[in-house]
Amino acid sequence: MKIFEGYMYGVNLGGWLSQCDHTKERYDTFIVEKDIEIIKNWGMDHVRVPIDYELIQDKAGNYLEDGFGYIDKAVGWCGKYGLNMVLDVHKTYGYSFDLGYNESGFFDDPALQERFYKMWEELAKRYGKYSDRVAFELLNEVTSKEYSDRWNAISTECIKRIRKTAPVTKILLGGYYNNSIDALPDLPLPLDGNVVYNFHCYDPFPFTHQGAYWVKEMDPAFRIAYETSYGEYENIMRTMLPGFGSFIKPEGKSDGDALGREYFDNILQKAVRIAEERDVAVYCGEFGVIENATPEDAKKWYIDICACLNKYNIGHAAWSYKSMNFGIADKRMDQVREEVVRAI
Repeated sequence: MKIFEGYMYGVNLGGWLSQCDHTKERYDTFIVEKDIEIIKNWGMDHVRVPIDYELIQDKAGNYLEDGFGYIDKAVGWCGKYGLNMVLDVHKTYGYSFDLGYNESGFFDDPALQERFYKMWEELAKRYGKYSDRVAFELLNEVTSKEYSDRWNAISTECIKRIRKTAPVTKILLGGYYNNSIDALPDLPLPLDGNVVYNFHCYDPFPFTHQGAYWVKEMDPAFRIAYETSYGEYENIMRTMLPGFGSFIKPEGKSDGDALGREYFDNILQKAVRIAEERDVAVYCGEFGVIENATPEDAKKWYIDICACLNKYNIGHAAWSYKSMNFGIADKRMDQVREEVVRAI
């Protein structure tokens, strides 16, 4: 199986240049050079840097040089401390994985798609020269499966455009259901050997998103321990979260068995199979546990999922470095952070 060299152990810088209020104060203070040094000292080899279009474009599509300056700063800091970097477009004009941003029309409007292509052409022109240490991620988390065919066509065209100025840059491509592993078989065949398939893993969802206020189906008071039985997880998915897919119990496990490492080993087999069939590297761009879980339970989850990701040589980046309801650097994680970081 192909390996995404240099992007094996990472963390997201969520909330810095994306999913934020897009103010100069935010950009200047949320992440600073010292944070990059800390991440390097954690033993990571890369960071994933989400950006929203507002960072580099105004509503009319004009480019904002000050915004590009922050990407330049991230590239420079990573170069100084020997970290690679994934540049991830988290929101484009007309589309966001988060419906709360009220972005719409992207998958139906050729003009919005053309704007997306032009934005990536600009990013490729500026950052393609760093192909040895900067990878591109086209778009974060396509939501509905109904967009699959359209997204495949859009992403293929976008990669072709990028290749005119960044011929060997690694390009990450994910699918529907918010970069679900289940979407990997429906991605187009890689256009070249520098395309990487990307998925996210927040399984089991009742644990990683317990009490998540932004999930309308979730009871904000709901709490669950990591090592809850398979039968109970299955029941919760069926009754509280029926629209979030089925819960897959590994072969040989009974309803009364406590969830453990074999759960992740089982679901990652899908990614491994696709990677081998298509001779493509796969990468887990997000995985993490909400702050509502106990730190001790979060630690157990990180140890188990990372053991399986490392077993199959799947590169990965935890969500997220700080804040964003998932922060590894947050004070609540003080007693377990060392073990979590070692696991990643």
